[in-house]
Amino acid sequence: MRWRALGTVGLILDFTICGFARLVTVPTIPFADNNGTYELSQLTKIVVDARHASTVDTQGQTLIPPTLKEFGATFQEDLRSSLGIDLPLVTSSTSSDHAIFLTLSNDTDFRDVAGRFTAEAYALLIDNHGITISGASPLGAAVVSKHNLPQGSAIDAPGWGTRGVMLDAGRHYYPPDFLIEMCSYLSFFKQNVFHLHLSDNLYNNVDLYSTQESLDLYAAFRPWSDDPTLSGLNKRANESYTRSQFDHIQRQCARRGVTIIPEIEAPGHALAIVQWRPELGLTDLSMLNISHPDTIPTMKTIWKIFLPWFHSKIVHLGADEYSSSYVSDYTDFVNDMHTYIAEQSDKNSRIWGTFTPSQGANVSKAVTIQHWEFYEDNPYFDYIKNNYSVLNSDDAFYIVGKWSGSYPQYLNKTRVFHGDPANNGPYAPNIFSTTNATNNPPRDNPYVLGHIAALWNDYGPNATTYLKAYYSWRDVLPTLADKQWGGDILEDEYDDVFDTLHPVIPGQSLDRHVPSKTDLILHYNFANTTGTTVPDLSGNNYHATLNHTCPINTSNSTIRFTGTCTLTTPIQSKGRDYTLSFSVYPSTSHPSPLFSGRDSTLLNCNGSISNITLVSGGNPYTLNYSLPVGKWSDVSLIGKGNKTFLSVDGGKKMEFLARLGVNGEYSVWAPIAIEAPVQRIAEGFVGMMGEVKLWGSAK
Repeated sequence: MRWRALGTVGLILDFTICGFARLVTVPTIPFADNNGTYELSQLTKIVVDARHASTVDTQGQTLIPPTLKEFGATFQEDLRSSLGIDLPLVTSSTSSDHAIFLTLSNDTDFRDVAGRFTAEAYALLIDNHGITISGASPLGAAVVSKHNLPQGSAIDAPGWGTRGVMLDAGRHYYPPDFLIEMCSYLSFFKQNVFHLHLSDNLYNNVDLYSTQESLDLYAAFRPWSDDPTLSGLNKRANESYTRSQFDHIQRQCARRGVTIIPEIEAPGHALAIVQWRPELGLTDLSMLNISHPDTIPTMKTIWKIFLPWFHSKIVHLGADEYSSSYVSDYTDFVNDMHTYIAEQSDKNSRIWGTFTPSQGANVSKAVTIQHWEFYEDNPYFDYIKNNYSVLNSDDAFYIVGKWSGSYPQYLNKTRVFHGDPANNGPYAPNIFSTTNATNNPPRDNPYVLGHIAALWNDYGPNATTYLKAYYSWRDVLPTLADKQWGGDILEDEYDDVFDTLHPVIPGQSLDRHVPSKTDLILHYNFANTTGTTVPDLSGNNYHATLNHTCPINTSNSTIRFTGTCTLTTPIQSKGRDYTLSFSVYPSTSHPSPLFSGRDSTLLNCNGSISNITLVSGGNPYTLNYSLPVGKWSDVSLIGKGNKTFLSVDGGKKMEFLARLGVNGEYSVWAPIAIEAPVQRIAEGFVGMMGEVKLWGSAK
């Protein structure tokens, strides 16, 4: 059972009640106003209903649902961290005055758009005694403001059961912490699914590449198993997920009501498997030869090993963009794998819309279809009218990291608010076509499962950083989440509330925001160093620590680093925008980090070359410039929007760029946004440094 009332935590600083009475939250909440207010300062505790404290949601998409009490603990933690409201969590069969009471209910109004009971619905009551949240199950959207709440009541339910995003982690690795933080972001806006595409490859240009070039092309299979049966399948141990890591990701997401849906792509986009077992490939080595006697047994072996890892009721087979010459083989593959997975794990299967019944694809109707493009299928006429359940991932909201010749890099806000071709009204999960209303089923059609917005990394790992994926979604995804839920927020309302909501989203720091009293975040000049402590002169008390004493010249406020001395700050990373300025005197051209942090490293030299280099996500971005050895330079690393620059001695800004190979045919240079590395200074560096300053703006 899920409590959407707790997952969103509803940390809303200002409420607006409009029209027929609704709360302008994201998503919006229908609300019957009683014309009073309740001051949050009166709250004394959070009470979990003892009768349901151990209850879990058995109807959702996860196999590891937290209990009501566990959700209550997450709710308590989020109130404290985001709003500074520190309330004890207690268990009792009854509420008390001035408490937030968390309980369960079987209200008959807990229905989705198709009229089906939904475990994500909840009832909200705010009166002069406190707040009661009665969920259909343990997770929902508690609505809390910093000062006071309107008194009244609400019954809120999602229109569709699957709401969220898909991330291509096959062609770009994303660390576990990032995925967990993204789950917090999704949960806050009542999204409940994070679809992870775990295997893929760059486009295999068969008209250009030799067999060996195809076998050398970037391809990745992210789950890492020590089972000798799969030895050699995953060749990227440092860009993979072990079972314990993937388990941690799933559990941390589940505690906020978000289910990880894993995808292992085959028989197309399967170059990682063919590079491991070349005999299984077609002429286009990115496709498995299904008729080969070892292909399906090999895929069953892979799934048998990884199925116990996955805590979702549904898994994704991929099955996208396969050769149309083998529709019958494709159908056999999907049905065979679906049956096998159901027998092994009692899980259901999902595939991308590829071949339709009219093309001869007699895929089991127990397999759900994820539509993404009309040149592959017409989801309403090809699938829904043939009694298939369909998840909407139409390319209306398909985005590609960094660059694409055909797709955008950010979600389309105008399309969210005007994506219904019938009336130029707001988008909704039943709208497969934003240009032709006849291709869209009615809003209450029970075969529409929901909506997932996909982000693909078509041009590989160096095209973008992992935080860029967040920025592709950041500003528009919440209002898309409103439409996925069935909300009705207007564009001007959304613009008014987003900047208020965003800073209080709990469980994440995706903006890499650093609190500061002024624009100057930290300032070290080394003259006031005492022992191993370097005081911060900005007034923010971000004092740094040396791992041992280093020679300091107090007359000119410089410090000499000998290669063993490192300065550590309390700040891991600074996101957009920033200026990191420092004076530096390299004594050698030996490669070493000048600054390093959670998300990036600034190198003085990179390997055998002396060029200044920024590294993010294991990928180097190098300038055609080297710091002079044996000479002082005043350097500024500048992050401005989606670009990153270096300036030396007040000279012209030099831009760090990503070089993208496009299908082996040509290259594109594109801007790259890299966070400021400020956690460790001069780790291994030999030379001197002067003043170090970090600003919260691009100068």
